[in-house]
Amino acid sequence: MATIEDVARRAGLSRTTVSRVINEHPYVSITKKKKVMEAMEELGYVPNSAARSLRNQRTGVIAVLIPRVMNPFFSQLIETLEHAASESFHQLIICQTQYSAKKELTYLNLLKTKQVDGVILTSAENDWSVIEEYLDYGPIVLCNEFEERANVPMVFMDQKEAGYKATKHLIEMGHRKIAYCCGRYRSNVASAREEGFSKALAEAGLVFDERDAFREAITSEDGIDIFNSIRTRGSNRPTAIFTGSDEVAAGIVSEAARSNWSIPRDLAVTGFDNQVITELMNPRITTVEQPVCEMALKTMEVMMARIRLRQFTGREMHKFYMKLIIRESTKMQAELARIPY
Repeated sequence: MATIEDVARRAGLSRTTVSRVINEHPYVSITKKKKVMEAMEELGYVPNSAARSLRNQRTGVIAVLIPRVMNPFFSQLIETLEHAASESFHQLIICQTQYSAKKELTYLNLLKTKQVDGVILTSAENDWSVIEEYLDYGPIVLCNEFEERANVPMVFMDQKEAGYKATKHLIEMGHRKIAYCCGRYRSNVASAREEGFSKALAEAGLVFDERDAFREAITSEDGIDIFNSIRTRGSNRPTAIFTGSDEVAAGIVSEAARSNWSIPRDLAVTGFDNQVITELMNPRITTVEQPVCEMALKTMEVMMARIRLRQFTGREMHKFYMKLIIRESTKMQAELARIPY
Protein backbone atom coordinates (compact mmCIF):
# COMPACT_ATOMS: atom_id res chain seq x y z
CA MET A 1 0.00 0.00 0.00
CA ALA A 2 1.41 3.38 -1.05
CA THR A 3 2.31 5.95 1.59
CA ILE A 4 2.56 9.72 1.56
CA GLU A 5 6.36 9.34 1.26
CA ASP A 6 5.87 7.25 -1.91
CA VAL A 7 3.70 10.00 -3.37
CA ALA A 8 6.32 12.62 -2.52
CA ARG A 9 9.07 10.62 -4.25
CA ARG A 10 6.94 10.00 -7.36
CA ALA A 11 5.99 13.68 -7.59
CA GLY A 12 9.55 14.86 -6.89
CA LEU A 13 8.31 17.05 -4.06
CA SER A 14 8.65 17.17 -0.29
CA ARG A 15 6.37 15.28 2.08
CA THR A 16 5.25 18.65 3.46
CA THR A 17 4.11 19.82 0.02
CA VAL A 18 2.16 16.62 -0.54
CA SER A 19 0.52 17.02 2.87
CA ARG A 20 -0.42 20.59 2.04
CA VAL A 21 -2.08 19.51 -1.19
CA ILE A 22 -4.03 16.74 0.56
CA ASN A 23 -5.18 19.15 3.28
CA GLU A 24 -6.12 21.84 0.74
CA HIS A 25 -3.56 24.38 1.88
CA PRO A 26 -4.24 27.61 -0.04
CA TYR A 27 -0.63 28.43 -0.89
CA VAL A 28 0.34 25.57 -3.19
CA SER A 29 0.90 26.23 -6.88
CA ILE A 30 -1.37 24.63 -9.46
CA THR A 31 1.66 22.89 -11.02
CA LYS A 32 2.65 21.22 -7.74
CA LYS A 33 -0.94 20.28 -6.97
CA LYS A 34 -1.23 18.62 -10.38
CA LYS A 35 2.02 16.65 -9.83
CA VAL A 36 0.79 15.39 -6.46
CA MET A 37 -2.62 14.36 -7.80
CA GLU A 38 -1.06 12.54 -10.75
CA ALA A 39 1.33 10.71 -8.42
CA MET A 40 -1.54 9.73 -6.12
CA GLU A 41 -3.52 8.37 -9.05
CA GLU A 42 -0.57 6.42 -10.43
CA LEU A 43 0.17 4.86 -7.03
CA GLY A 44 -3.44 4.35 -6.06
CA TYR A 45 -2.89 6.39 -2.91
CA VAL A 46 -6.04 7.34 -0.99
CA PRO A 47 -5.75 9.94 1.81
CA ASN A 48 -6.95 8.89 5.24
CA SER A 49 -10.22 10.84 5.30
CA ALA A 50 -10.96 9.98 8.93
CA ALA A 51 -7.65 11.40 10.10
CA ARG A 52 -8.12 14.49 7.96
CA SER A 53 -11.59 15.02 9.38
CA LEU A 54 -10.27 14.89 12.93
CA ARG A 55 -7.53 17.39 12.15
CA ASN A 56 -9.74 19.78 10.24
CA GLN A 57 -13.08 19.12 11.92
CA ARG A 58 -14.52 18.53 8.48
CA THR A 59 -16.53 15.74 6.91
CA GLY A 60 -15.20 16.04 3.36
CA VAL A 61 -18.82 15.99 2.17
CA ILE A 62 -20.85 18.68 0.36
CA ALA A 63 -24.60 18.49 -0.13
CA VAL A 64 -26.22 19.79 -3.30
CA LEU A 65 -29.96 20.39 -3.09
CA ILE A 66 -31.86 20.06 -6.36
CA PRO A 67 -35.61 19.94 -7.07
CA ARG A 68 -35.62 17.13 -9.68
CA VAL A 69 -32.88 14.63 -10.51
CA MET A 70 -34.66 13.79 -13.78
CA ASN A 71 -34.32 17.35 -15.10
CA PRO A 72 -31.39 17.18 -17.58
CA PHE A 73 -30.17 20.63 -16.52
CA PHE A 74 -29.63 19.47 -12.94
CA SER A 75 -28.16 16.14 -14.09
CA GLN A 76 -25.50 17.98 -16.08
CA LEU A 77 -24.89 20.38 -13.20
CA ILE A 78 -24.42 17.49 -10.74
CA GLU A 79 -21.98 15.68 -13.01
CA THR A 80 -19.67 18.70 -13.21
CA LEU A 81 -20.03 19.49 -9.49
CA GLU A 82 -19.14 15.91 -8.57
CA HIS A 83 -16.02 15.92 -10.73
CA ALA A 84 -14.87 19.24 -9.28
CA ALA A 85 -15.56 18.04 -5.71
CA SER A 86 -13.53 14.87 -6.17
CA GLU A 87 -10.57 16.88 -7.44
CA SER A 88 -10.65 18.68 -4.08
CA PHE A 89 -10.91 15.37 -2.18
CA HIS A 90 -14.58 15.90 -1.33
CA GLN A 91 -17.65 13.79 -1.86
CA LEU A 92 -20.95 15.11 -3.16
CA ILE A 93 -24.32 13.92 -1.88
CA ILE A 94 -27.43 14.61 -3.93
CA CYS A 95 -30.53 15.76 -2.06
CA GLN A 96 -33.72 15.88 -4.11
CA THR A 97 -36.27 18.28 -2.61
CA GLN A 98 -39.05 17.74 -5.19
CA TYR A 99 -39.91 21.41 -4.58
CA SER A 100 -40.78 20.62 -0.94
CA ALA A 101 -39.96 23.30 1.65
CA LYS A 102 -40.07 20.63 4.38
CA LYS A 103 -37.56 18.39 2.58
CA GLU A 104 -35.28 21.36 2.00
CA LEU A 105 -35.16 22.07 5.74
CA THR A 106 -34.42 18.40 6.44
CA TYR A 107 -31.39 18.56 4.15
CA LEU A 108 -30.25 21.92 5.52
CA ASN A 109 -30.16 20.26 8.93
CA LEU A 110 -27.23 18.18 7.62
CA LEU A 111 -25.24 21.39 7.92
CA LYS A 112 -26.52 22.09 11.41
CA THR A 113 -25.65 18.57 12.61
CA LYS A 114 -22.16 18.76 11.04
CA GLN A 115 -22.81 15.91 8.60
CA VAL A 116 -21.70 18.05 5.65
CA ASP A 117 -19.18 20.87 5.25
CA GLY A 118 -21.37 23.02 3.04
CA VAL A 119 -24.60 23.20 1.06
CA ILE A 120 -25.11 24.15 -2.59
CA LEU A 121 -28.66 25.38 -3.10
CA THR A 122 -29.97 25.29 -6.69
CA SER A 123 -33.60 26.10 -5.98
CA ALA A 124 -34.81 27.76 -2.78
CA GLU A 125 -38.14 26.49 -1.48
CA ASN A 126 -38.20 28.37 1.84
CA ASP A 127 -38.06 32.11 2.40
CA TRP A 128 -34.51 33.40 2.72
CA SER A 129 -35.14 34.49 6.32
CA VAL A 130 -35.55 30.79 7.17
CA ILE A 131 -32.56 29.56 5.17
CA GLU A 132 -30.28 32.30 6.49
CA GLU A 133 -30.32 30.84 10.01
CA TYR A 134 -28.29 27.84 8.80
CA LEU A 135 -25.32 30.06 7.99
CA ASP A 136 -24.40 29.77 11.67
CA TYR A 137 -23.30 26.21 10.93
CA GLY A 138 -21.52 26.38 7.58
CA PRO A 139 -21.36 27.92 4.10
CA ILE A 140 -24.26 28.00 1.66
CA VAL A 141 -23.68 28.81 -2.01
CA LEU A 142 -26.56 29.61 -4.35
CA CYS A 143 -26.14 28.11 -7.81
CA ASN A 144 -28.76 28.87 -10.46
CA GLU A 145 -30.65 30.82 -7.80
CA PHE A 146 -30.54 34.53 -7.03
CA GLU A 147 -31.80 36.16 -3.84
CA GLU A 148 -31.57 39.91 -3.28
CA ARG A 149 -31.42 39.53 0.50
CA ALA A 150 -28.77 36.82 0.58
CA ASN A 151 -25.37 37.58 2.06
CA VAL A 152 -23.72 34.56 0.42
CA PRO A 153 -22.06 33.70 -2.91
CA MET A 154 -24.44 33.48 -5.86
CA VAL A 155 -23.58 31.85 -9.18
CA PHE A 156 -26.33 32.46 -11.70
CA MET A 157 -27.25 33.23 -15.29
CA ASP A 158 -29.00 36.44 -16.29
CA GLN A 159 -32.50 34.95 -16.53
CA LYS A 160 -34.15 38.26 -17.39
CA GLU A 161 -31.91 38.62 -20.45
CA ALA A 162 -32.80 35.06 -21.49
CA GLY A 163 -36.54 35.70 -21.28
CA TYR A 164 -36.13 38.96 -23.15
CA LYS A 165 -33.99 37.68 -26.04
CA ALA A 166 -36.02 34.52 -26.64
CA THR A 167 -39.26 36.51 -26.71
CA LYS A 168 -37.77 39.24 -28.90
CA HIS A 169 -36.76 36.53 -31.39
CA LEU A 170 -40.38 35.35 -31.58
CA ILE A 171 -41.55 38.93 -32.11
CA GLU A 172 -38.98 39.37 -34.89
CA MET A 173 -40.47 36.26 -36.54
CA GLY A 174 -43.74 38.19 -36.80
CA HIS A 175 -45.63 36.80 -33.80
CA ARG A 176 -47.93 39.16 -31.92
CA LYS A 177 -49.79 36.74 -29.65
CA ILE A 178 -47.21 34.84 -27.61
CA ALA A 179 -47.91 32.41 -24.78
CA TYR A 180 -45.71 32.16 -21.70
CA CYS A 181 -44.84 28.96 -19.88
CA CYS A 182 -42.75 28.47 -16.71
CA GLY A 183 -42.12 26.00 -13.93
CA ARG A 184 -42.45 27.23 -10.37
CA TYR A 185 -43.75 30.72 -11.05
CA ARG A 186 -43.03 31.92 -7.49
CA SER A 187 -39.31 31.22 -7.86
CA ASN A 188 -36.82 34.02 -8.44
CA VAL A 189 -35.61 32.30 -11.62
CA ALA A 190 -39.10 32.15 -13.14
CA SER A 191 -39.87 35.71 -12.03
CA ALA A 192 -36.74 37.05 -13.75
CA ARG A 193 -37.56 35.21 -16.98
CA GLU A 194 -41.09 36.59 -16.93
CA GLU A 195 -39.71 40.11 -16.43
CA GLY A 196 -37.65 39.68 -19.60
CA PHE A 197 -40.64 38.26 -21.45
CA SER A 198 -42.81 41.21 -20.41
CA LYS A 199 -40.10 43.71 -21.31
CA ALA A 200 -39.88 42.37 -24.88
CA LEU A 201 -43.68 42.53 -25.28
CA ALA A 202 -43.83 46.09 -23.90
CA GLU A 203 -41.10 47.30 -26.26
CA ALA A 204 -43.12 45.91 -29.18
CA GLY A 205 -46.34 47.49 -27.90
CA LEU A 206 -47.94 44.08 -27.32
CA VAL A 207 -50.44 43.31 -24.56
CA PHE A 208 -50.24 39.94 -22.81
CA ASP A 209 -53.39 37.89 -22.36
CA GLU A 210 -53.29 36.03 -19.02
CA ARG A 211 -55.15 33.16 -20.67
CA ASP A 212 -51.88 32.52 -22.49
CA ALA A 213 -49.97 31.96 -19.24
CA PHE A 214 -49.11 28.34 -18.36
CA ARG A 215 -47.44 28.09 -14.98
CA GLU A 216 -46.22 25.14 -12.91
CA ALA A 217 -45.27 23.32 -16.14
CA ILE A 218 -42.27 21.05 -15.63
CA THR A 219 -42.49 17.80 -17.64
CA SER A 220 -43.12 16.73 -21.23
CA GLU A 221 -46.58 15.59 -20.09
CA ASP A 222 -47.26 19.19 -19.05
CA GLY A 223 -46.20 20.22 -22.56
CA ILE A 224 -48.76 17.85 -24.06
CA ASP A 225 -51.50 19.37 -21.88
CA ILE A 226 -50.42 22.89 -22.85
CA PHE A 227 -50.59 22.11 -26.56
CA ASN A 228 -54.07 20.61 -26.23
CA SER A 229 -55.20 23.70 -24.33
CA ILE A 230 -53.89 25.96 -27.10
CA ARG A 231 -55.39 23.74 -29.82
CA THR A 232 -58.90 24.16 -28.44
CA ARG A 233 -58.69 27.97 -28.42
CA GLY A 234 -59.57 28.31 -32.09
CA SER A 235 -58.70 31.56 -33.88
CA ASN A 236 -57.99 33.37 -30.59
CA ARG A 237 -55.01 31.21 -29.79
CA PRO A 238 -51.33 32.21 -29.53
CA THR A 239 -49.11 31.60 -32.56
CA ALA A 240 -45.92 31.15 -30.50
CA ILE A 241 -44.91 30.05 -27.02
CA PHE A 242 -41.91 30.76 -24.81
CA THR A 243 -41.27 27.83 -22.47
CA GLY A 244 -38.86 27.62 -19.55
CA SER A 245 -37.97 24.00 -20.20
CA ASP A 246 -36.77 21.84 -23.09
CA GLU A 247 -38.83 18.97 -21.65
CA VAL A 248 -42.02 21.00 -21.86
CA ALA A 249 -41.12 22.27 -25.33
CA ALA A 250 -40.52 18.69 -26.50
CA GLY A 251 -43.94 17.67 -25.19
CA ILE A 252 -45.57 20.51 -27.14
CA VAL A 253 -43.72 19.68 -30.38
CA SER A 254 -44.43 15.93 -30.15
CA GLU A 255 -48.15 16.43 -29.47
CA ALA A 256 -48.34 18.98 -32.29
CA ALA A 257 -46.98 16.36 -34.68
CA ARG A 258 -49.59 13.84 -33.53
CA SER A 259 -52.26 16.47 -34.20
CA ASN A 260 -50.89 17.17 -37.70
CA TRP A 261 -49.83 20.71 -36.79
CA SER A 262 -46.83 22.21 -38.53
CA ILE A 263 -44.13 23.67 -36.28
CA PRO A 264 -43.36 26.59 -36.60
CA ARG A 265 -46.04 27.51 -39.18
CA ASP A 266 -48.95 26.74 -36.84
CA LEU A 267 -47.10 27.30 -33.57
CA ALA A 268 -43.52 28.47 -32.95
CA VAL A 269 -41.86 26.99 -29.85
CA THR A 270 -38.78 27.92 -27.80
CA GLY A 271 -37.22 25.74 -25.11
CA PHE A 272 -34.72 26.41 -22.38
CA ASP A 273 -31.35 24.77 -21.46
CA ASN A 274 -30.25 23.34 -24.85
CA GLN A 275 -30.50 19.72 -23.71
CA VAL A 276 -29.89 16.78 -26.07
CA ILE A 277 -33.61 16.32 -26.69
CA THR A 278 -33.77 19.64 -28.57
CA GLU A 279 -31.53 18.21 -31.32
CA LEU A 280 -33.47 14.93 -31.51
CA MET A 281 -36.92 16.43 -32.06
CA ASN A 282 -38.35 17.07 -35.52
CA PRO A 283 -38.23 19.98 -35.97
CA ARG A 284 -35.22 20.74 -33.80
CA ILE A 285 -36.07 23.14 -31.00
CA THR A 286 -34.90 26.74 -30.65
CA THR A 287 -33.62 27.09 -27.10
CA VAL A 288 -31.66 29.12 -24.57
CA GLU A 289 -28.25 27.67 -23.75
CA GLN A 290 -27.01 28.09 -20.19
CA PRO A 291 -23.27 27.74 -19.39
CA VAL A 292 -23.98 24.87 -16.98
CA CYS A 293 -20.45 23.49 -16.67
CA GLU A 294 -18.89 26.91 -16.13
CA MET A 295 -21.46 27.73 -13.46
CA ALA A 296 -20.84 24.41 -11.69
CA LEU A 297 -17.06 24.87 -11.68
CA LYS A 298 -17.34 28.41 -10.29
CA THR A 299 -19.76 27.19 -7.62
CA MET A 300 -17.39 24.50 -6.39
CA GLU A 301 -14.42 26.89 -6.51
CA VAL A 302 -16.30 29.35 -4.30
CA MET A 303 -17.50 26.60 -1.95
CA MET A 304 -13.97 25.23 -1.46
CA ALA A 305 -12.72 28.71 -0.61
CA ARG A 306 -15.50 29.25 1.92
CA ILE A 307 -14.83 25.90 3.60
CA ARG A 308 -11.09 26.50 3.70
CA LEU A 309 -11.41 30.01 5.15
CA ARG A 310 -14.38 29.11 7.37
CA GLN A 311 -16.14 32.15 5.94
CA PHE A 312 -19.88 31.53 6.04
CA THR A 313 -21.23 34.96 5.12
CA GLY A 314 -20.24 37.57 2.55
CA ARG A 315 -21.97 38.45 -0.69
CA GLU A 316 -20.35 37.42 -3.99
CA MET A 317 -21.98 37.80 -7.40
CA HIS A 318 -20.91 35.62 -10.31
CA LYS A 319 -23.17 36.33 -13.28
CA PHE A 320 -23.09 34.27 -16.48
CA TYR A 321 -24.79 34.96 -19.80
CA MET A 322 -26.99 32.96 -22.16
CA LYS A 323 -26.83 32.11 -25.83
CA LEU A 324 -29.91 31.79 -28.02
CA ILE A 325 -29.69 28.71 -30.26
CA ILE A 326 -32.04 29.28 -33.21
CA ARG A 327 -33.42 26.16 -34.90
CA GLU A 328 -36.38 25.03 -36.98
CA SER A 329 -39.06 25.23 -34.26
CA THR A 330 -39.16 29.02 -34.73
CA LYS A 331 -37.76 29.51 -38.25
CA MET A 332 -38.34 27.69 -41.51
CA GLN A 333 -35.33 25.91 -43.02
CA ALA A 334 -34.97 28.53 -45.79
CA GLU A 335 -34.86 31.30 -43.21
CA LEU A 336 -32.29 29.44 -41.12
CA ALA A 337 -29.97 29.33 -44.10
CA ARG A 338 -29.83 33.14 -44.02
CA ILE A 339 -28.93 33.40 -40.32
CA PRO A 340 -25.25 34.34 -39.79
CA TYR A 341 -23.67 32.06 -37.17
